[in-house]
Amino acid sequence: MRFKTRVIRVGKVLVGGDNPIRIQSMTTSNTRDVQSTVEQIMRLSDVGCEIVRVTVQGKKEAEACEHIKNRLIQLGYNIPIVADIHFYPPAALLVADFVDKIRINPGNYVDRRAMFKTIHYDDNSYAIELERIEEGFYPLVEKCKKRGLAMRIGTNHGSLSDRIMNRYGDTSLGMIESALEFARICRKYDYHNFLFSMKSSNPLIMMDAYRGLVNQMEKLAWDYPLHLGVTEAGDGEDGRVKSSVGIGALLLEGLGDTIRMSLTEDPWAEIEPCKRLIRAIEKSQKIEQINLTFPDGWIDGVVVLSVNEEQILHPDFYKHIGCKIELGKCFKQDNTVDAIFIEGEISLFAQNKIAKLQEAGIIVNLKEGNGLVILKGQYNLTEEDLVIQAATDFGSLLSNKIGDGIWIKGPYSIESLRSLSFSILQAVRKRRSKTEFIACPGCGRTLFDIQSVTKIIRSKTAHLPGVKIAIMGCIVNGPGEMADADFGYVGSKKNKIDLYIGKECVERDIDATDALEKLIQLIKDQGRWVEPSDSLSIVDPFSKTTKVD
Repeated sequence: MRFKTRVIRVGKVLVGGDNPIRIQSMTTSNTRDVQSTVEQIMRLSDVGCEIVRVTVQGKKEAEACEHIKNRLIQLGYNIPIVADIHFYPPAALLVADFVDKIRINPGNYVDRRAMFKTIHYDDNSYAIELERIEEGFYPLVEKCKKRGLAMRIGTNHGSLSDRIMNRYGDTSLGMIESALEFARICRKYDYHNFLFSMKSSNPLIMMDAYRGLVNQMEKLAWDYPLHLGVTEAGDGEDGRVKSSVGIGALLLEGLGDTIRMSLTEDPWAEIEPCKRLIRAIEKSQKIEQINLTFPDGWIDGVVVLSVNEEQILHPDFYKHIGCKIELGKCFKQDNTVDAIFIEGEISLFAQNKIAKLQEAGIIVNLKEGNGLVILKGQYNLTEEDLVIQAATDFGSLLSNKIGDGIWIKGPYSIESLRSLSFSILQAVRKRRSKTEFIACPGCGRTLFDIQSVTKIIRSKTAHLPGVKIAIMGCIVNGPGEMADADFGYVGSKKNKIDLYIGKECVERDIDATDALEKLIQLIKDQGRWVEPSDSLSIVDPFSKTTKVD
């Protein structure tokens, strides 16, 4: 049952109510470059994007939006344009004359950038702060109301204000209250053409924030639409899995009116995965829950796979399972399958290969009975559909603390099923088997080539289980997202990089050509580096090659 929201208008597009789930994306061009931005918007529209956002840092970008909008209309494109505003309210007031919707971030629209300082607010001092917020926000509310513009109150976990964090903590509750403060001002002035987003790079926090917001809206008898997204999801399989886990779980619960997959790829590469995700909700299948008896003390978040004679006899079978081979013996690694089921009869030679797995501690042909609850699903889809469908189906259960492990079956390689299984478990924080990358998709604020840099950093550091690395194109969400990452690589100036440990900047304005080497040294200095294994294979169906580190 879909959470029934009111209908709001974004240009010619209706959002909410019984309208279809709308697909959004964002340009990565410099907004001042009118021609490049127009070309990106047209390309997005041509592949099915229904609403497109552009970054508006200042007045020059705001003025460029007039030319962008006019040029698009001349070319026959009426796709709604959203101005993305951070830190500079005058830009919002100016661009409101030219666009269809304004996105404001309540963490920095009136408040300054968070400095993570401890500040005590009593009820009176906090009330004064809210009056200041209203004074700064009211002019935009009135202008949007007068012009019939839509607004997104877009809370981001990575950019909560010091005021909110000191009162509510760096939590989903803080995200919710940050949004509600601005919504109350909108309602005070009888402006209702707005929606919410509650984004985080952590799918579990993101889901908790949206669910909590809807719970509050139900108590208040509010019905504003929701834009769903996992921010800074990254690229390739990981980006699609994290997005599908977070967005998909909420869509299955009936929440969400518009969606975006924030992938560190070209903007138009986000559209087809969104279409697949919407189809996945319609085709979501029942996942079987079976009890398998594992030995005492077995880890939570297990991976089970099925294998047959042909797969076992493959020369790289041990590697496909995730084992390391030394002197003819198998050794388990962080991303090694925990248990296998053998399908059909196997030869004596295959049995000998299986015996080596058992010696390494891999369980073979477990019995049903009391034990861990394993989620089991069978698929016969394209590989891209599989990633999105399985992440949605399994992620919705695992994120609600249903299930102890995962067993995906289908006509796919062992490597791809193993990679997908571990990616889903990592996305729901069930088990960390590889490096986690928090990478922004890039926009007109990005200060370096985010796509190529992300690929290079991933190729050099993907073998560090439990380590989280944030790669941020600019500092809008940078410092906040560093709080959820172990290490951060953040654009500070054109081709200049700041490095972070957590939320603390430890090196500033490093030349981009030296930044990767310094990041690796920083990881080593913190004792988090291990040398890569030659047998560690990272399979990504969205990359043309299999990466071996």
